Amino acid sequence: MITVTRLDLNDAHVMLRAARAKADEIGVPMCIAITDDAGNLVAFERMDGGKVTSSTIAIDKSFTASGAKKATHEYGDASQPGKPAYGIASAIGGRLMVVGGGLPVMVNGQCVGGIGVSSGTPAQDMEVAQAGLDAVLATV
Repeated sequence: MITVTRLDLNDAHVMLRAARAKADEIGVPMCIAITDDAGNLVAFERMDGGKVTSSTIAIDKSFTASGAKKATHEYGDASQPGKPAYGIASAIGGRLMVVGGGLPVMVNGQCVGGIGVSSGTPAQDMEVAQAGLDAVLATV
């Protein structure tokens, strides 16, 4: 048997609050998704004005980050034509995201979940996701 550590709903609320505060600060309403270590959705919020099309993107960014244990932007360059991971964006039914805004939550070297953010530019999405990540890591 193994023991698994994963984000819970309280952790997700900490992340949502911090991410929402950062989104308010930069003036971009976002879609924010939190997943557990297996990529299962724990919490989701579409801020007033967040793009409807960004709902699925935020969820899939979080799914990618937690499932692959890797930030989504790390796939960006490697997934371009002629690069080693070209075509990976079509993997797992097209859910694997290669655009910035998805970050894994790593605790003691273990992935315990992920956060995915969408509605802004990739840089804005990453900034908001980082705020959520920082907030939960401050509680560990």
